[in-house]
Amino acid sequence: MTDAATLELPVFEPVDTALYGDRLHEVMSDLAAESWLARTSTGYYLTLDRDAGEFFLRTKSATFPGQMIAEMFGIGPGPLREEIDNNILHIDGERHQRLRNVLNPFFTPRAAERWRATMRQIIGDIAADVISAGRCEFVETVAVRYPAQVIAAVMGAPVDDAPKLHEWSYWMQSQFDGPALLNDRDRIEAAVVEFYEWCDALIARRRTAPPADDLISLLLAAQNRPTEDGPAQLTDVDLRNLVLDVIAGGVDTTHEQLAHALRLFAEHPDQWKLLADRPELAGNAVEEVLRHEPVTPFGARILTADVTYRDIVFPAGSVFLISAVTGNRDGIEPADFDITAERTNARLLTFGAGVHFCVGHNLARAELEEALTFLAPRMSNLRLDGEPLFGTVQGIYDLKALPLAWDVPGHSATAAG
Repeated sequence: MTDAATLELPVFEPVDTALYGDRLHEVMSDLAAESWLARTSTGYYLTLDRDAGEFFLRTKSATFPGQMIAEMFGIGPGPLREEIDNNILHIDGERHQRLRNVLNPFFTPRAAERWRATMRQIIGDIAADVISAGRCEFVETVAVRYPAQVIAAVMGAPVDDAPKLHEWSYWMQSQFDGPALLNDRDRIEAAVVEFYEWCDALIARRRTAPPADDLISLLLAAQNRPTEDGPAQLTDVDLRNLVLDVIAGGVDTTHEQLAHALRLFAEHPDQWKLLADRPELAGNAVEEVLRHEPVTPFGARILTADVTYRDIVFPAGSVFLISAVTGNRDGIEPADFDITAERTNARLLTFGAGVHFCVGHNLARAELEEALTFLAPRMSNLRLDGEPLFGTVQGIYDLKALPLAWDVPGHSATAAG
């Protein structure tokens, strides 16, 4: 056995502000070629292949370091700490399983299918005027609006509240971004406060309304349904935080993934034309997007006990970053962006693994499929209309701006531009 502290490992700098776009993949590919494991400048470990990533995501001797992050940044009692302590991502054991059991039936593949018509209507309404213009800044014009409206419908919230849901999702997800916690703590905390006030009022209204086919109705029914031991399946704290978890995890992430999808296709116009000609490839297209540009590039775990892996002993308290960037491409030869490729044995780390595997992944996949299926035949000759503006890879890997252009039927490319 080898003590992990004695290993000579390549060093990764996660707070490098130039780590995005092609350089992100060059740096990560070089690290993966050197070793399956690296050490960050902050003393954490970084897994670089798929098997190692899955092991540390799945092991019962590790947990998400949400409370550790809260302590590190001095987040004391208050709404943000309440949210951190009750976020399903940070909860393990019986309570986590109970909450997952409530959510799981609503997010099966079959359940996601029920919302496809709604998704098609929403993306059609949003894109109608945009498509005829022949150009747009895609992030603000389309990407930020679409998932927020879908989640509002799925949740059973007023669609007019969708812009607020997007803003709250963005700021609440920033709790996983160290620099944001240092520089924007007040705004993150305010987003949690505003969301709790909105959510409490929504739940109060829905308690007296007839049940519907939405998540709020399901959660209220679960709260009113006792378990075998007597107590309700959901407390009021559970209910409001599950609503928060779905909104925080299902809006900003999907909007960023859609933006990266359009960027990838603008850089691979042959694949965009192929998707337009063969819409049955939409599912494959989504998997390629999730593989090539995961918007959660680095998962995180902290060991709760000593763990031995590959004859290396890692002590309790060791923090691991899990690279989906390299794990997703591990064993893929060639690793080209190809929506016709068969990837049956190449599992993705984009949604995590183990008991904390993203509960909403079926809904997110359906949203992306419907958006790409709608847009591809209507935005021919898709191309970049300027340089994309990348954000940080810490937390959610975002695009701040994505200028695009395409041909409009009956107009020349010059006129459209």
